[in-house]
Order: sequence, then C-alpha cells, then structure tokens
Amino acid sequence: MTIKQNHRFANKNRQKQPKVRPVDFKAEVVLFNKPFDVLSQFTDDQNRQTLKNFIDIKGIYAAGRLDRDSEGLLLLTNDGKLQHKLANPSQKTDKTYWAQVEGIPTDADITALCQGVELKDGMTKPAKVSIINEPKIWPRTPPIRERAAIPTSWLEITISEGRNRQVRRMTAHIGFPTLRLIRYRIGKWTIDGINNGDYKRLTNV
Repeated sequence: MTIKQNHRFANKNRQKQPKVRPVDFKAEVVLFNKPFDVLSQFTDDQNRQTLKNFIDIKGIYAAGRLDRDSEGLLLLTNDGKLQHKLANPSQKTDKTYWAQVEGIPTDADITALCQGVELKDGMTKPAKVSIINEPKIWPRTPPIRERAAIPTSWLEITISEGRNRQVRRMTAHIGFPTLRLIRYRIGKWTIDGINNGDYKRLTNV
C-alpha cells in the first residue's frame, strides 16, 4: 500500500468513527409554553420576540417548530438523537392540539377529519378528533377576532404527522377556520402546570 493509499484509508476509518458522548453527559428536556407571536428560534434579524426573551439556557435547541401565531408546547433539548426523533415526521410522534374554530362542526365533519381529508399535499392520515369544552387556558394577547353572529367551538385534534400548518388547513378544509391554536401535548409531555411564557426543565429523561 502506498503512502497516499494509506493516508486515504486512515481518513476513511477516521470518518466512520461515531461521535462519543461525554461520560458525564446528561440529557435535558425543556418544556416551554410558547406565547402567541413568539418565534420558535433564539435569534431574529427583524427584532421580533424569540425564545431568547423567555429562556436563558445554553446548549438546547427546539425539537420541531411551532408557528409564530400558535401557542403552547414547544420542546427543546440538548440531546441530538431525541431532537431528531421528535422533529422527524417519519418517527410519527403523536401531538395533540386544541383548536378554537369558527362555527360548530357536525358529527359528519368530525368523522371526515378522523378518516383523513385531501389537502394540496395529499391525504392526511387518520386523526383523533373530538369537540371539547373550552379548556382552562390563559387569555391571548391580542384576543382573537370573533364575529358576533357566528359561534365558536373547541376541537381536540391528535395527529402523528408534521406537515406545515396542518391542523389549520384541516379545519379550513371542512369549512371551519381555526381562530386560535394551542399545542397541548408532544408524545408523553404536556403543558400541564406550566404557565404561558414559562418553562419546565427535566433532566435524565
């Protein structure tokens, strides 16, 4: 084997070596109850509110996203494997949302959402959907715009996909636009006991 071949072989072997976590590494998960109008990132060049306004913890990153106009659970972690699992749509992590919609869906409308609806990017997978009483939640700032002549209702929607603005598109498809959207649960974690704008730190998860 020539010197050049030996060098190439050594480089190849070096590239295959997996990353080794420090012995004292501790996985940490941060559950953040994101307010309305806050970006799911730590920096912004347009001076909008970001995670930095609420969370002062180094080395953690959002696992997935939550739209600026949505509220509720955003999960952050220092664990790259966990971050990939939760952010990757192929992992099919269940997420539960509370959606305040304009109008009152019928049983047939709920069944349609449960079975799947045809969106521009294809059929949605079966979901768990039910009408619920208004949850005990914080007031939104600013409040939603309600039309006096049209009542609103709340839906609990659990999906395992992660398409862009999926819940909003699903309710709009059946004729009931989403006025307010709150993510309540990701996998085994929820916003129970976490005030809006606050977070909870979990270690050794």
